[in-house]
Amino acid sequence: MATTPEGRVKNRLKAMLKKHNVWFYMPQAGAFGRAGIPDFVLIVEGRFVGVECKAGRKNPTALQIATMKQIDDAGGKCFLVYDYDTQDELERWILNARNTKGARSRT
Repeated sequence: MATTPEGRVKNRLKAMLKKHNVWFYMPQAGAFGRAGIPDFVLIVEGRFVGVECKAGRKNPTALQIATMKQIDDAGGKCFLVYDYDTQDELERWILNARNTKGARSRT
């Protein structure tokens, strides 16, 4: 079965998340899901992270942009991943979040 360009982006992302043991969930799309929700929901050091995947630098829809802003406004973090560079940016953020948490004291 052929994989779409966006499917390849998602597969690379899943492999990276598994490599770093990041908890993630892929919400249901279509009639049983809620429109605008990012393709991936992650928890990184207790922080909610949304990741929208696109292929070939396609732009998110207006609803996706609005949802990502709502997540940011609520204290979460969102990323748009469409190539190796944007995936590397997310990976660096994950590693930095883990390194920063290790430096903080726990209460």
